[in-house]
Parts: sequence; structure tokens; C-alpha cells
Amino acid sequence: MSSGDTHPSDKPHTLKRDLGLQIAIAVVVGNVIGSGIFLKPGNIAGDGGSFGLIISVWVFGGVLCLLGALSFAELATMFPKAGGLYVYLRNAYGKPVGFLFGWTEIIFGKPASIGALSVAFIGSLSLATGLAFPPPVKVLFATVLIVGLAGINIAGVLWGGRMQLATTVIKAGFLGLVAVLPFVMIPFASDGFSATNYTTTTTPEKANLAAQVGAILLAVMWAYNGWHGITPLAEEVSNPQRNIPLSLFAGIGILMLLYVSANVAYHGVLTMSEMKAAGDHAAEHTLQRLLGQPGLTAMSAVIMCSTFGAINSNLLGAPRISFAMGRDGVFFQSLGRVHATFRTPVAAIVVMAAMSIALVVTVAVAKGLALDAVVDGYKSELLRKIVKSLQDDSIFSLLTNFVIFSASIFYMLGVAAVLVLRVRMPKAERPYRTWGYPITPIAFLVVYLWFLSQVYASNALESRTGVFLILCGLPVYFGYRAWNKSLVGSDEHDRSTS
Repeated sequence: MSSGDTHPSDKPHTLKRDLGLQIAIAVVVGNVIGSGIFLKPGNIAGDGGSFGLIISVWVFGGVLCLLGALSFAELATMFPKAGGLYVYLRNAYGKPVGFLFGWTEIIFGKPASIGALSVAFIGSLSLATGLAFPPPVKVLFATVLIVGLAGINIAGVLWGGRMQLATTVIKAGFLGLVAVLPFVMIPFASDGFSATNYTTTTTPEKANLAAQVGAILLAVMWAYNGWHGITPLAEEVSNPQRNIPLSLFAGIGILMLLYVSANVAYHGVLTMSEMKAAGDHAAEHTLQRLLGQPGLTAMSAVIMCSTFGAINSNLLGAPRISFAMGRDGVFFQSLGRVHATFRTPVAAIVVMAAMSIALVVTVAVAKGLALDAVVDGYKSELLRKIVKSLQDDSIFSLLTNFVIFSASIFYMLGVAAVLVLRVRMPKAERPYRTWGYPITPIAFLVVYLWFLSQVYASNALESRTGVFLILCGLPVYFGYRAWNKSLVGSDEHDRSTS
């Protein structure tokens, strides 16, 4: 064999196209249905104060995701590669912007999602068992959960996909049951459903309508977050030009139907004041009102299943972003390697799990340190806002707000990439073209610009920290690039002198 020949065993291993349409739809639905539809409605009641406004924003949020999906479907069929949004941003704006997205996802975007979901899982476990877990125990349980699911996804994409399909069927089916249960129970539960509950109100936390809509939309978009979740797995989807658009549209349609129906059910059973008082546990209180303690236990169990599935979907999709970065050579190349036996990006999955655990621990420690701090003792208004957020908000709320602000910036850039690439690559093959172009992407961008301005003004800790961490990616990108070049130069020098 000549020196130029390559033995088959020396070739880099590739990802397998094992995911069909059913699993692709399950990834979209399962990646989204996690904790938001169960844990956010009570807090939304405090922000909105009236059923009409709240249900309108739920519908609006779903339409907004659909506009995004119409745009992302064009990009996904143009570039059916692992990495999803990272690949679209890289092609539209260059490697530095793509890197900033991947950096954000690795450092705190996806770890915050996984961390928030793991905290929600432990919270529902506590409610179901009636046991109060101290913070260190919650962190320990969250760690065990993340490590276990990382192991399943290391074992193979099909194992992760099957896990996703199973948990999605359970939680989507139960959410549909919750939506119809209040109406089925009318003959049997006199203190259950009441149409007059829809007319009850409470005083919103925010003074003006724009601030109210912004606060509701922040919570709603967490519930819908991950609507593009199949795109990072594009390289492992069979017939991606057909199955990716279909899975996006079908998945978001199912989500809108389930989410709006569930909220109609919650508000039909509980008054607006009861919803607000229930906080993170409005869903459990709804079933407790209808079915007693067994209802409360059942809902807690379903929330555990739901968050379990959402953690799995995040560990299924998110590592493919760092995998794509490693394969491109813009970050550590070990992240871009596929395991010879499992055919999965093992290093990328391990890093994502480790970052998720680290973020849960960091936020828990920060909350503990801020617990007894005197807010008025700080001269800086920004610092006072940050300390107050740590004191007032749960770990779950802090992590979810981090996710939505940072993710929204890149969702905007991703949708704008449709416009950019139509100009830069007019002759590129587009198996699917965005319906309603250019109105569809422009409408999405206008709404998101307004939304981000509202979040930036009202959520100091999450927005300022998010911007800071995103910008920290620039010196990391150029530093890694210079370091990598020095290594390549050193290798070439060694070869020339040998």
C-alpha cells in the first residue's frame, strides 16, 4: 500500500441517518414540551391579570414560532448538516458569528435549559413524594439525572430518539387529557370547571400593556423554546429535504393546539387569583381541584416525565452544535469526533452535561450568597437589581430567562439569514422556499426586536449577563484561532526539519 493510500479504518466516522419522520416530529414536540406549559401559567397570571390577554399571547407565541419555522425550513433543507442554527449563521455571516452562537449554547444557553429542566424535575419529585429536599440534595439529584441521560445519548442516537418518542407520546397524551378533563368532569365535580373563571381578573405586576405583553411573552417563549430542535440533528434525519419541514410544521401545529387547550383548561378550573397564588404549580392545583390528591400526584409524575424527555432532547440535539464547531476547526477538534462504536459525538455530549451541572451549582451557590444581602446597601442600581433577582427568583426562573434572552438574539440572526442568503447565494439549491417571503421573516424580526427591548429593560441580571457572555466569545474565538495556527505552524516546521 502506497503512502498516499488511506485504510478504511483510518477514515473519520460519520453520523447515521437513523431518524425518520415520526421521531423527527417527536423531537420537535418533545424538545418543546418540558416544564413551561406546566410551571409558567401561574406566573403568567400574575403578569397578565386577564384571560383574554393571556390566551392571546399564547396564540401569538405559537404563530411567532411558526413564522420562524417557515424560515428555518428553507435553511435546514439548504444545509442538512449537524449543528442547525450554527451552520446557518456560519454560512450567512461567517465563522465568528457562527462561533458566538455555538459558544453561547455551550457556555450557558443549553446548559441553562438542561439545568432548569433538571431543577423542575426535582421540584415535581419533591411535590409528588411530599419530601422537602435541601438545596445540596437538589443539586446532587439534578447531577445524577443529567449524567444518566448523557449516558443514554452516548449509547446511540437511535436510543436517544426512541427515548424521545416514548416520553413525547406520554406527555403529549397527558397534556391532551388535561385539556379535556375539566369538561368531562362537569357532571361529577361541582367545584371543578366554571365558565365564570374566565372573567376573573387580578392586578398585573407590570403597569402598562406593553410591559405586560413582554413579561407574558418571555414566559410563553420559554414554553415554546426549542421549536427548531430537529435542525441540529439534520445530518441524522432520513430524507431531510422532506422530513425536516414536515416535522417543523406538524410539531408546532401540535404544540399550539395542546398549549392553548391546556390553558383554557387551567383557567376554567382556577380563578385568576388562584392561578397567580399557585405560582409554579398551577397545573398540579388544577388536577388536585378535579381529582383530589391522586390528581396532584399524577400531574407531578407527568411533569417529571415531561422534563425528563426535554432534558433528553437537549442532550440529543445540543451536542451536535459543539460537534459541528469541532469538525469545522473553530473550536477543539476533539468535539468534532464520532465514537467508533457508538457513532455519536461522545466528547460533545460529555462537555454539555458537565457545563449543565456546573451552571446548576453556580446559580445555587449565587442564590445562597445573595440570600442575606442587604439590597439597599449597594450604590449601583444595576447591582441592586441583580441581587434582588437572585433573592426573589427561583433557580428555575433565573435559568429560563437566561435562555430566552440569549436564544432570541440568535433566532433573529437565523431568520435574517434567509434574507442574507437570498442575496449572497441566489442560485443555491433550495428544496423548500419560505412561504410568504419576504414578509414572513421581516414580521418575525420586527416582533423579536420589540420583544428583546422589553426584556433588556426589565430583566437586568439575565440580559446584561447574557450580552456579556456572548461578547466574551470573541476573544475566545480569535485566541483559539491564533493558538491553532501556532500549532499548525509548529507541526509544519517539525516536518520540514525532520
